[in-house]
Amino acid sequence: MTESDSAGAPVVEISTDGACLGNPGPGGWGAVLRYRGTEKRISGGEPNSTNNKMELTAAIEGLAALTRPSTVILYTDSTYVRNGITKWVKGWQRNGWKTADKKPVKNADLWRRLVEEEKVHTVEWRWVKGHAGDQYNEIADELATTAARQIADSGKVAG
Repeated sequence: MTESDSAGAPVVEISTDGACLGNPGPGGWGAVLRYRGTEKRISGGEPNSTNNKMELTAAIEGLAALTRPSTVILYTDSTYVRNGITKWVKGWQRNGWKTADKKPVKNADLWRRLVEEEKVHTVEWRWVKGHAGDQYNEIADELATTAARQIADSGKVAG
């Protein structure tokens, strides 16, 4: 069921997931976008990645796939992504992309992209338990895993 924002406009729901065969290793990401009863599935991957990079990329690409500013509920099973964007990123920015103990933020390039994508939209970040039967998290997981396997098998993602 599609939710509505306070003005009654439909909300875009995005479920995301990342997968990595080895960490690091071939990685994949997947996102399922739902709006007004329509569904769009997107995925991709990289030959040498990490699970956290793929989780971030799934959120980035899910938001980037939207064609106009939107009210979004983004579901992720990654506490790294949810906590990073809702709790940690403002401090990292204030500290010049350094952690509280003055170390460079891992995946800062992806965090910067996620911040830029989020600015375009009104996003509510929701954590969902992975592999626990959430229909759209399971679909996003399958998309991510399939993309990672395709890369592992061929070095690139088909179509």
